[in-house]
Parts: sequence; structure tokens; C-alpha cells
Amino acid sequence: MNNDTLESYLANRYHGSFKPENAPTVKREYEPACLMKMAEKTGSPIAFKLPGSPLVNVSGIIAKKEEVYRLLSPRGKPEEAYGTISSFTESIPYSSEAGDYSGYTETRDHMVLPWIKFYEKDGGYYLTSSILVSCIGNECNASIHRIMLSDEGHIAIRLVPRHLYYMVKKARETGRKQPVTIIMGLHPLHMLAAATSPPLGVFELSHSVKLLGTKLFKSPIHGHPIPKANVIVEAWIEPYDVEEGPFVDAMGTYDRVRMQPRLTIEKIFYRPGKPVQVILPGGIEHAILMGFPREAMIYQSVSRVVPKVHKVTLTPSSGGWLHAVISITKNNDGDGKNAIMAAFAGHPSLKHVVIVDDDVDPEDLSQVDWAIATRFQADRDLVVIKNARGSTLDPSAENGLTAKMGVDATKPLSAGETFEKAEIPGCRGA
Repeated sequence: MNNDTLESYLANRYHGSFKPENAPTVKREYEPACLMKMAEKTGSPIAFKLPGSPLVNVSGIIAKKEEVYRLLSPRGKPEEAYGTISSFTESIPYSSEAGDYSGYTETRDHMVLPWIKFYEKDGGYYLTSSILVSCIGNECNASIHRIMLSDEGHIAIRLVPRHLYYMVKKARETGRKQPVTIIMGLHPLHMLAAATSPPLGVFELSHSVKLLGTKLFKSPIHGHPIPKANVIVEAWIEPYDVEEGPFVDAMGTYDRVRMQPRLTIEKIFYRPGKPVQVILPGGIEHAILMGFPREAMIYQSVSRVVPKVHKVTLTPSSGGWLHAVISITKNNDGDGKNAIMAAFAGHPSLKHVVIVDDDVDPEDLSQVDWAIATRFQADRDLVVIKNARGSTLDPSAENGLTAKMGVDATKPLSAGETFEKAEIPGCRGA
């Protein structure tokens, strides 16, 4: 079996213990979201089928940060994973060749796709793990977008002012629609690559195919460069808008209704019975995929001002976006505050950051709480920045402005046994 597909990843990762083909069929409304939410508590992947769809849906396959480290680092080391994904901002040459789509079924019936209504007030049925590939000339972009099917049958795509938005804007200036290729059901490395934000002209998927040792292929109609995928949708972004939303964003709150570009489907190519990934909005996978590239940015920024950064965690409960915990090694007692300022510079959407020593695991919030309780004094270790530009995901921000807080929960370099964490000899993990 090739090692560059979603099914090969699942087979190699779980050694046959996870069998998506045995998945039950559930309704498209709410039941999948309930299953995904419950599965987050166990940290294990789940699979389900949907009425009228020949695909198998899987969720929870990147529900732990260790999965990301393993994908990006041969040794599963956080610092190596940060370095790998940071290199995705660099331009590398790539090419695409003709693809063999003889094993795909072709249709124009969009209900073969995994449209799901996740939450009570959703504006429609959503696709949540779609990578869209589009090009202007020789410049191509791959990015993850939510896509909504409304009750009226309109399909809308949410765009933020980044590269695909720029391409659509350029097309609209001349009254043209923008061709896009939507891909689903692919190796999770491609999802991580598409979650990055390199400069325009750097094609995100060129890095993931290089890591996997595979190739890019021309999509069936538009000829866009795409990796192997179980679902390929050739579509157009129209030069006019329709309503999109509400949708649950990374914070678990409802994003408002907006006028967003309408998307029309030309043809769908799919491999019956093959898996596609579904991401729970506001869930752990959502936070990890969105946040990990920013963790790498924070790592790079903080590494410039302190001797050693061990791990960066954007907490899942903050959407993998607003709150960070960073473990460092200090040379000077002021290093903690320098790390705070560098973290805000590395990820401008960051709202709160906690700096801890290397004996504290940033992903264990009970250890972080212990560090704050024992190594932090508010009158000398707190940094507050008023009226700073924040994140639109923060419902408490006003007109995009927020107060930012940094907590230096590192012990003084001159600290003695008073600050030492007690250990039990021979008791690992205690």
C-alpha cells in the first residue's frame, strides 16, 4: 500500500485496529457532531457514514499534538516539528503531471459529499475539511475553507482576506468567476500544509508532497496541481455573494451571517467507500490544525530572545489561537518577560501567554496552574498591554482592540529548594 493516502495513514497508524469500513450510518443533522464530541474525550478516532453518501467519514485522527509531532518529525520531537512546518514558508520548485482518474466515479449530485449540520443554529449544512486549490498564472494557493449548503440549495464559501480572497477579487475586477478544485480525503500532512500561511507564490502542497515522497497531479478539469485525494470537486467561485452563516468558530461561539461568494459545482470525482476527514467546528482537531503553524511562528520568535524554547502550546480551549503556554530555559531573570513580548510579536492574535520553566509541560494545564501558583507574583511578574490589536475570534474584543496579558511563571535563577518540584524516585510519569 502507498503511504501517501488517508487510508494508508490510518492503516499504518492504527495497524488495522481502526476499521472505518464498519462505520454505522447516522443522520446528517447533529448526530455526527455528538459522536465527534464524545470521541474527543477518549482521544480515539471515530468513523460514520451518511445517508445518500458513498463515502466513509473519519474524525479525531489529529486529536493529539503528538500526532502532529510524529507527522513532521522522524523522532516526534516538538522542536523538529516546528522547524519542518516553518520551512513551509520557503518557495520550492514543483510540477504536476497528468492524473489517472479511471478509478473514480463521476457525478454532479452534490449530496454524495459529507454535508453535516453540526450545531443548532448553523446556517446550513457544512463541509469543514475542504482544501481549495486555485491559481492565477503560475501562482497557486492551497487553503482550508468552510463551505455551506443552505436550505435554499445555495453553496457559499467563507473567505478571509488572504490569498484565495485576493484571487477571487482579481477575477471579479474583470467579471470572471474563479476556478477552484476542492479536495477531501487525503493524507493529514496535506491538511497541515494547507493550514500554513506562506507568502503568495509559495504553494503549500509542494512541501507536503515532498515530505511524503509523492507527486502532484493535474486536476481532472481545471488542471490545478493536487495530491492524491479520495474526493475531487471541480468548481467555480462566482462573481457575486450569498448569505453564509451562522457557523461555530474555533472558540465554540457562533460566527455571524455574512455575504460571501457563491460556489457552483461543475463535477465531482470520488472513490466509493474511501475515507474522508470531517472536522468538528470548535473541536480539538480544529484547534490543532489552525494553531500548530502559529505555535511554530511563536517558537521561532521566542527562540530569538531566550537561550532555549522547549515547547509551545496554544491551548485547545482557546481555540488553538488566543492563549499560549511556552516552556523555556533562562540565562537571565528578565528572559521570561522578553519571551512574553516575543510571543505577542510572533502571533499578533495572541491574547494571553504564560511562560514556564522546562520542568513544566505546557500541555498539562495542571502543571501550568501549579507553576502560576508557586512561581508567579502579580506585582512583579505580570505584563499587561492595553488597547492592542487582537483577534476577531475574541467576542470580548471591542472593534478589534483587546488587552493582552503575559504571566512570567518561571522561578528565579537563584531559586533554591523552595521552588523545586518534588520527585518520587523510580516513579516515571508521576
